[in-house]
Amino acid sequence: MVTKYIKRIDQYIIKKYLGTFFLAITLIISISIIFDISENIDDFISRKAPLHAIAIDYYLNFIPYFANLFSALFTFIAVIFFTSKMAYNSEIIAILASGVSYNRLMRPYMIASGIIAAMSWILGNFIIPVSTEARVNFRNTYIKFEYINNDKNIHRQLEPGLFVYMQNYNNKYDVGYKFSIDQFKDRKLISKLIAESIKWDRDKKKWVIQNYYIRDMSGPQEIITTGTAIDTTLRMLPGDFGQQFNKEETMDFWKINDYIEDLKLRGVDNVARYEQEKYRRTAGPISTFILSVIGVSLASRRMRGGMGLHLGLGLLLSFSYIMFMQVSTIFSIKVGFNTLLAVWLPNIIYSFIAIGLYRWASK
Repeated sequence: MVTKYIKRIDQYIIKKYLGTFFLAITLIISISIIFDISENIDDFISRKAPLHAIAIDYYLNFIPYFANLFSALFTFIAVIFFTSKMAYNSEIIAILASGVSYNRLMRPYMIASGIIAAMSWILGNFIIPVSTEARVNFRNTYIKFEYINNDKNIHRQLEPGLFVYMQNYNNKYDVGYKFSIDQFKDRKLISKLIAESIKWDRDKKKWVIQNYYIRDMSGPQEIITTGTAIDTTLRMLPGDFGQQFNKEETMDFWKINDYIEDLKLRGVDNVARYEQEKYRRTAGPISTFILSVIGVSLASRRMRGGMGLHLGLGLLLSFSYIMFMQVSTIFSIKVGFNTLLAVWLPNIIYSFIAIGLYRWASK
């Protein structure tokens, strides 16, 4: 009889948790779509975006992306809301008075958090990257202007011992200026190419080196070769210098891992943004458990101020978590702070907050 009663409590809390969560997500996505339409309607009209593309390519793919983006935050709000309501209806007191321990009370919360976290991880790593590609392509075409590369003195390692340099790169025309290639063997320079420019041939899918000068020092005598143009295949693409809008979000679990390894090998500068996306896809779902514990600990005890105080404290903590997460990830990209630590630092710190609040609430 007691076991049956406990199972009913589990089902009741899980149903409340998931129901409140999905209702909150539905409401915020509906509001977000309305605001997004009002913000981008001028671009849609001026650039003559097809209605089918707006509805299917953009907004149909907009829903899972933003639902997953806000999942941790609305997990927290959902827990605060329905648990606070249960506390002020004396349901929490009745459950604990029936012999259910506070640790046991947390079980349905953790089960529901696990369901949401698993959904978020699968969506983030395998489903959303595919759907996001269509949304990003639409946004690049009809909303955002083309990225302009302002980098100077660009260095890349294409493979072990092969280094390229260009003074600057025009990603609009796919042309790099003051280009050079240095090839080393056993730490000794064996060949050097200097060229006025290098241009991507969009038809041949090859690079064309223009007005070049080559010094070959691999043999007993130095050989010098010059020319006006030569086609070559190099392990680099125009996309390495013209960053598309949120390109990392279009890569699934395997692609982003392979791409990061390739970027590291070639010495590309923007590896941190891809590593950040990779780690965020795991840190985000894990934060569901942390924020759930904080939410239950705050809302399960009755305090003066009622549900409003619970929601106020919950929103303060949740927004401080989001702000901390944004600041730490910016440090990883702009300052060179360790990306793994930057992404996971908010979870680590708020885990200690969760443990402290849990001990306080369970007394």
